[in-house]
Amino acid sequence: MSAHIPSLASRSEVELWGVNRRGAVELERVAQRFGFRVATEDYRELVESGLDLAVVASPTKFHYEHAKAALESGAHVLCEKPFTIAPVEAWDLVNTAQRLDRHLLVAFGWNFTPLVEQAHLAIREADLGEVEHVSVTMSSATRGLLTGASAYADASAETVPDPETWTNPALSGGGYGQAQLSHALALALHLTGESVTSALALTHRPANARVELHDAFAMRLRGGGIASVSGASSFMGFDNNRHHLAVEVVAERGQYIVDLFQDRVCVFNHRQGQVELPLQPGAGHYNGSLPSQRLVDLALGLTKSNPASGALGARTVEALDLAYRSEQSRAPEDCVAAP
Repeated sequence: MSAHIPSLASRSEVELWGVNRRGAVELERVAQRFGFRVATEDYRELVESGLDLAVVASPTKFHYEHAKAALESGAHVLCEKPFTIAPVEAWDLVNTAQRLDRHLLVAFGWNFTPLVEQAHLAIREADLGEVEHVSVTMSSATRGLLTGASAYADASAETVPDPETWTNPALSGGGYGQAQLSHALALALHLTGESVTSALALTHRPANARVELHDAFAMRLRGGGIASVSGASSFMGFDNNRHHLAVEVVAERGQYIVDLFQDRVCVFNHRQGQVELPLQPGAGHYNGSLPSQRLVDLALGLTKSNPASGALGARTVEALDLAYRSEQSRAPEDCVAAP
């Protein structure tokens, strides 16, 4: 999907310009529902029509090709997660955006929530020092999606993905790690400012699944600390958009817990003791519209804050690449080239 900004006055002046997707029937349905002027099965035609903003939501395999074309056309770009499959592609997109002075965001929706934005500020102000240990836990009702049995329960006819999008590793790059732990890793790396330099991974593919449904990663961080990252594709989700997702960090001068399920942020240091942030109910609920709103605000110059930058996306891709390489080799894998 792409958009024009007729003037730099307000969000209300953003025009939904064009859409690209495969399938003539599906394309027409989306175009009619949202009133796109341009509707095409050839992304090149859309890119060449002249864009201010572009949202890349194709299967993961094509993110690099589509995002690169959109950036080079002059558009600011929001790319769906997982960012890319290969780290070299992710860092090339980062460098391209920097070279062309374009904003590049990844749709890590939790990073834009009030809970995470408040947590990030509180953690910085607490001055906890070097990160020593990180624990990330996540579970979400993606079992049907990753086995091809069904999509999300609330998916509409316009948004139901082809089962191959998530069950074919050639298109997705993997299973639960790509589909969901990309969110959790992006949250943890955003909060800590860290990157992953090595990984040892265990994965599980029950029910003859083509991609893994469960993950357990042990990871080394660039600052010397360690991390455990665990993710499970569950049968049931939670009411009211309450995904199970929590990050717990122990640093040299304190610790913190960021729990999206319980809407809780707790920070401890020796100066202030234990501080629970006052949060509104639902502050950690996932809101898929927040990344696109931030893309518009960045393009309009209304903010400089980008909590899900291309660089964060690239660091997440590096972490997942190490984990999947470890799954294949059944041994620890080290980052071979990091900027």
